[in-house]
Amino acid sequence: MAKKTWGEMSGPQKAVIITVGTAEVIATTYAAIDLLRRPTSQVRGPKLLWAAALFVQPVGPLAYLAVGRVG
Repeated sequence: MAKKTWGEMSGPQKAVIITVGTAEVIATTYAAIDLLRRPTSQVRGPKLLWAAALFVQPVGPLAYLAVGRVG
């Protein structure tokens, strides 16, 4: 299957890409703000490692929000 350019995609395909991209940006931003504000004692593992993991899309932010926070 050949890759399509943006212009070759249908309206619904573009909408899905924009929606998923927006959700990733929101989840990453929320997780990053939470990580910065949360005390080290309330984070499972090193904060620096979690900060790097936030850039692994879409798994990093979701993993931090599900597993990385204490309380």
